[in-house]
Amino acid sequence: MINIEHLDKTYHLKNADVHAVDDVSLHIESGQIYGVIGYSGAGKSTLVRCLNFLEIPDSGSIEIEGFGKVSANQGSLDISQKKLRELRRSIGMIFQHFNLLDRSTVFDNVAYPLKYTALSKKEIETRVDELLDLVDLADKKYVYPSQLSGGQKQRVAIARALCMNPDIMLFDEPTSALDPEMIKEVLEVIKNLGKQGMTMVVVTHEMGFARKVGTRVVFLDQGEIVEENTSEKFFENPQSERAKDFLSKVFYE
Repeated sequence: MINIEHLDKTYHLKNADVHAVDDVSLHIESGQIYGVIGYSGAGKSTLVRCLNFLEIPDSGSIEIEGFGKVSANQGSLDISQKKLRELRRSIGMIFQHFNLLDRSTVFDNVAYPLKYTALSKKEIETRVDELLDLVDLADKKYVYPSQLSGGQKQRVAIARALCMNPDIMLFDEPTSALDPEMIKEVLEVIKNLGKQGMTMVVVTHEMGFARKVGTRVVFLDQGEIVEENTSEKFFENPQSERAKDFLSKVFYE
């Protein structure tokens, strides 16, 4: 589904250059859930944002099934703007913060991307109703974001991302802005999407989720993939000293 080759991204800041993604190569299979983990500042969010080109890599290439290989060179891409828009429509993206339209109802938030399609009002309503059922928010159809909990807002954001029938879903720490009691409800939605065969890349600090739900785990440190393995093998028998040190700190005994 996704093939990444020698991806590089450096931020040129005022005081120093930050090599956020350092020569990353990774093959992501269709229908699998990849948990991307590591310390804060390891490059996890930058990597996942590069996958739909919200961040433009400095070099390397990303090949996505159905769109071919897109190469980057000094911050420019060898793809037309039209093709880039089509590619982005095939990839749903969920952020740490929900990015909902505060003055629009739950229905209008989810329906927003569909208003720019050829669907009729009836077809849009049917699609939105299906998605609100999927995220267990059918009873919140006509309320506003200010009336929702953080977990409910994130589930609305997931429904909105799904409305265009994406082939891939990217999650950038989707539970980091939530209170602990709201985290489970969002992770359950992601888990159910996985059961339906959705290809997903999930940047997460929730090690239990990565261990139980993730098909594979990618451990990043200082922009590099230090280790990549099945979830079971990674958590039971990490191979690198950096991964062992990380796990010893996140699983306190």
